[in-house]
Amino acid sequence: MTTLNISLSESLKAFVEDQVSSGGFSTASEYVRSLIREAQEKKAREALELKLLAALEGEPEEMKREDWDRLRAQLRQRAAEKRS
Repeated sequence: MTTLNISLSESLKAFVEDQVSSGGFSTASEYVRSLIREAQEKKAREALELKLLAALEGEPEEMKREDWDRLRAQLRQRAAEKRS
């Protein structure tokens, strides 16, 4: 793991410390990592929504065997990641 130093105003530092103590986080780093993960998930959801909208506007295509296999593999990978 690498280190990233950030500068915060006193009010932001107090806010982070309050979130750590009241939000079930052990450290400020854990809180910031949580915020970054949320931002990554939001960006991924937005990208998925754009793909879904594009698919709805396009011509429908029939799923091929390879498509189903790829989808199954992706879902199995996600399930394995959540278990670990």
